[in-house]
Amino acid sequence: MLGINNEYRKKMYAKNIWKDITADKLKKVNDFSEGYKDFISVGKTERLCVNEAVSLAADKGYKRLEYYKSLKPGDKVYVINKNKNIALFLIGKKPLTEGLRILGAHIDSPRLDIKQNPLYEKDEFAFLDTHYYGGIKKYQWVTTPLSLHGVVCKKDGSTININIGEADSDPVLGISDLLVHLSADQMKKSAKEVIEGEKLDVTFGSIPLKDEEKDAVKANILKLLKEKYDIEEEDFISSELEIVPAGKARDYGFDRSMVAGYGHDDRVCAYTSLHAVLDTDTSEYTSCCILVDKEEIGSVGATGASSSFFEDTVAELLALTDQTNYLDLKRTMTNSKMLSSDVSAALDPLYDSVSDKKNNAKFGHGIVFNKYTGSRGKSGSNDAEPEYIAWIRNIMDNHDIHYQTSELGKVDQGGGGTIAYILGEYNMNVIDAGVAVLNMHAPMEIVSKADVYEAYQAYKIFLTK
Repeated sequence: MLGINNEYRKKMYAKNIWKDITADKLKKVNDFSEGYKDFISVGKTERLCVNEAVSLAADKGYKRLEYYKSLKPGDKVYVINKNKNIALFLIGKKPLTEGLRILGAHIDSPRLDIKQNPLYEKDEFAFLDTHYYGGIKKYQWVTTPLSLHGVVCKKDGSTININIGEADSDPVLGISDLLVHLSADQMKKSAKEVIEGEKLDVTFGSIPLKDEEKDAVKANILKLLKEKYDIEEEDFISSELEIVPAGKARDYGFDRSMVAGYGHDDRVCAYTSLHAVLDTDTSEYTSCCILVDKEEIGSVGATGASSSFFEDTVAELLALTDQTNYLDLKRTMTNSKMLSSDVSAALDPLYDSVSDKKNNAKFGHGIVFNKYTGSRGKSGSNDAEPEYIAWIRNIMDNHDIHYQTSELGKVDQGGGGTIAYILGEYNMNVIDAGVAVLNMHAPMEIVSKADVYEAYQAYKIFLTK
């Protein structure tokens, strides 16, 4: 028994990918990471992620569902929902009713959203009023370079794309903070209160418009917006503008073993899931990658995982294979297997007191499986079946995939959720599986390159076995 336990512990806790990585695998890890850095450097919003996914899919021969009159094994299909969801399918050899192999990730990340009536002037500064989106530490978003992305939809039906702060020649935006010399009262506040939500307003300009008496700086900003984008102040009402960290993803650490960037949660799993499907040519079961919105605020609305988009899309696929019975849809969903491709919290040695070390993910130890998430007694969690976990263990071990298990901190410390429970409501087998992240929900998050590549490999194996 002692020998078995030692071998088990070695496998679960001591198998660091970097220790015995081959030169060939190291090159693959680094090459894959370069593509991923490009993806998150461009994909700062859900719409931009969908655009990138479409471009990558088109290169692999994927076509919109409308292109097909019927479906056969090997066909490559994608469907877009309201420019913020995309589902991709590689049609398998088996009937859809025998189930899909699904990889599901979310492409929204914590940020600041511009309000509908955002532009105002105060003491000769122009500001954009914001409402934060998702769980953030508000103090992390001040005094850091920020960019503005999104769309402005005009009454004539046209859509204006906005991107300010990413090009080398662009200005960046930001949120000011009180100087330390005058912050005696501020520093007495708790971290939760030191920066108020209504103080997260973005500085947008300071030059007054000549010959303008009232709100001259705001007037100048409106003049510039009209000249560059042909938009009026009232067009903000029908806009979707997001404030996110400016700049590209970068290598992190002197050894370049990690990637620093905005939006690893959950775009690291979106990219690896997307490529797992795109790099698969044939499969027994239909392979699927679905990228959704709104996870950070509860998976609500028409573009969240709770919407009927995915179910409706599967029904459309069934119709193109002459399976139109309501029971066909139910059987397809019930027989499906899914990896909810979402990140997990990595063990941070500087804050290890909040973690149960023997049940916490580590950098460089491979893809992370979370049997359950939730908080305070698993509230709001998906809790995967042991039979399904055993099936996954078998295929991971048979293909030498580095994997680990984890929970989100100590039992009473905190918690969080994913989209797993939503797909689980279709009676399919679902488990969370993703990449460990440091600094989760901060403007700069960190992942291990080795884990990113291992997740990609694990997702590919899942689709084909």
